[in-house]
Amino acid sequence: MEPEEVRATLASFSLVLVLMASYYVLRPVRDAMASDWTDAEVSWLWTFTFFFSAAAVSLYGAAVARLSVQRLVPGVYGFFGLSFAMFYVGTQLAEDRTLVDKSFYVWVSLFALFHISIFWSFMADTFSQAQSKRLFAFIGAGASVGAIGGPAFATLLAGSGSTDAMLLISTVIILAALPLVIWVQRLKQSDLHNKQVHAGAEDFEYVGGNPFAGFAEFIKNPYLLGIGLFILLYTSISSFVYFELKNLMVDYSRAERAQIWAQVDLVVNTLTLLIAMFATGRMATRLGLPFTLASVPMLICVGMLLLMAAPSVAAVIVIQVIRRVGNYAISRPAREMLFTAVDRETRFKAKPVIDIVVYRGGDMLNAWGFTLLTQGLGLGLGAAAGVGAGIALLWAGTGIALGRSFERRERDATPPKSPPT
Repeated sequence: MEPEEVRATLASFSLVLVLMASYYVLRPVRDAMASDWTDAEVSWLWTFTFFFSAAAVSLYGAAVARLSVQRLVPGVYGFFGLSFAMFYVGTQLAEDRTLVDKSFYVWVSLFALFHISIFWSFMADTFSQAQSKRLFAFIGAGASVGAIGGPAFATLLAGSGSTDAMLLISTVIILAALPLVIWVQRLKQSDLHNKQVHAGAEDFEYVGGNPFAGFAEFIKNPYLLGIGLFILLYTSISSFVYFELKNLMVDYSRAERAQIWAQVDLVVNTLTLLIAMFATGRMATRLGLPFTLASVPMLICVGMLLLMAAPSVAAVIVIQVIRRVGNYAISRPAREMLFTAVDRETRFKAKPVIDIVVYRGGDMLNAWGFTLLTQGLGLGLGAAAGVGAGIALLWAGTGIALGRSFERRERDATPPKSPPT
């Protein structure tokens, strides 16, 4: 880090820390609400989230094409910050707050889609390409710190009783990011002297644009279809664990649920940081991508079988921690490695389809699938866990097949060695 880069780097580190902390104050509040609703009601909310996400991404892509990053970034953060203040007002004024709570549930999911993606586009508008290679890893560590500090703070707040005040606190945290945004914009000129650096529409490609535009590219590529199937099976397990946990916590107060969800976030994010630092890279390089992609599904399969034998809240929480830590620290980095085997154009065309249509569409479909098993067929926790074990086994097999396909592509792309002379 050069002396003239110190202030801009630390300000950017602080900005992503604040943004991530704000989200992790809101997340347990959102998840605590779900236990008040039936599986069918939550499935409808996930359906609305899918369609609103697709629409929001398209609108955001249109905004990117018309507004400069200098206006767009503070505008989006200010808008979200004030919106959470309005939700707080709604909770205090509404006689029946069910509609307010359900709208908040969907809205936080939209916030999760944008807050960090916009930050990295802002960084592309601030630092040069050479600076990004040296500084972005350090700046990104701020997100890890915020992802640990946010749940720790939320645990303390939820323990005090009402969760409504956490909406106002999150508003203050998000609005506190605005002076940091303005400061970084000034430091870009005064310290970094990067007047020539500007983020273009291509820096927003992974968020903006029509999420359905690359559908044909996705359908005709078996390798990308395999990645889509891997993610679809992941969302099946994710939906199972989430719904079971929210059903098991129905007898807890909303504040107690928020505290439990925040504690889960704290454990998950701490373990993710440690595993990502010391284990993920070694696992992929020494044991291979097939093993890496199958490791988390096999752990989940074992956990589901144990849950089938002895159902309990603690067992579901342990599976939730393993699932999320495994996804963040192992499966997701390994999944991103898979995209290096396709060209850049294919990757950007397919990514919105996979991130929005497959991922969030999978959430929606699997939510209804779980609702059918529980409310339709009347399956209990043990029987549903047996179904989950079968899905996890299929997920592991898909991971092994994908890893082998990646290794074949890697071998085919490697030029043969010249014979010794």
